[in-house]
Amino acid sequence: MTEVLQCLAVLLAAFGLVSLGWLAMGALLLPGVCPARMVVDAQGDGSGLEQTVKALLWLRRTGLWWGEVVIRDRGLDREGAALARALAEQNGVAFSPEELDTI
Repeated sequence: MTEVLQCLAVLLAAFGLVSLGWLAMGALLLPGVCPARMVVDAQGDGSGLEQTVKALLWLRRTGLWWGEVVIRDRGLDREGAALARALAEQNGVAFSPEELDTI
C-alpha cells in the first residue's frame, strides 16, 4: 500500500514540476507589453465583423495581445453600421464612422 502511495506522490510531484516549467516557458515566450491598435475595415452589411471583433477581444482576454480594436467604416449600410455601433459598446472597441475617419 505504501508503494502505491509513493508512486502516486512521485507522479503528482512530476506533474507539478512539468506544470511549473510549462508556465515559466509560456511567460518567457509571450511578448512584452506593447499595445497595438487593430483596425478592422468593415463594409456592406458587416458580414464577419462580429466574429473578427470577438476573436480579437478573446486574444486580449487571454493575454496574448494588448491593444485597442477599432472598427473603420468603409461603406457600411444601415444594418452594418448598427452592428458596428453595438460592438463598439464593448470595452476597448472604438467605431470610426466615415465622416470622422481620422485613423
